[in-house]
Amino acid sequence: EGPTTSRNTAKTFRPKKNTPVGAKGLQLKRHIDATLGQGNLVEAVRLPPGEDIQEWLAVNTVDFYNAISVLYGTLAEFCTERNCEVMSAGSKYEYLWADGVKYKKPVRLSAPEYVDKLFDWIEDQIDDPSVFPGQFGEPFPPNFMEVARTIFKRLFRVYAHIYHSHFKQVCSLGEEAHLNTCFKHFIFFVRHFDLVEEKELAPLSELIEQFLAGKMNSIR
Repeated sequence: EGPTTSRNTAKTFRPKKNTPVGAKGLQLKRHIDATLGQGNLVEAVRLPPGEDIQEWLAVNTVDFYNAISVLYGTLAEFCTERNCEVMSAGSKYEYLWADGVKYKKPVRLSAPEYVDKLFDWIEDQIDDPSVFPGQFGEPFPPNFMEVARTIFKRLFRVYAHIYHSHFKQVCSLGEEAHLNTCFKHFIFFVRHFDLVEEKELAPLSELIEQFLAGKMNSIR
């Protein structure tokens, strides 16, 4: 299993992606961190008054990617081609990989291969200034919302795989509270901006219902 292990360790922890949209992005990132620091997830997802929805989505997309990338990196020794032969979320849901370029037809991959290709694909989007502008005031492409929705749909699959296949290891590492907080923030954001279809969220529907019920209680 030498080659598999070396591939995994080489990419276990990816460098964090920088916040897009220049100084404006950093300002929005500080707003996210401040509201999260107060433990207010409901407020943390809302578009700040007077801000641009695309800039807000871009900054949050990079933030959510960085969070799940770090979380998954801590599980790389458990999520191997031997342990996770397919990218799945329980016995009912299996995910095939396609990117429309190198993989035009959906293919079955092991979970680590799938996540590796997914993270590469997301980084390609984030690093492309024609998709994620690097400076404030540069235009977003007409299909930006579509790209963002695809990123969020696919990031959800990583959460679904972690909860279904690796939650025991998450608990043994003492990461369950952090995982739950990251996923709760993710779900509140996805729901607030209607970024992922309900059918895609089905693998974690019970957990999502619990989180949303708690959200309603906190608002009352």
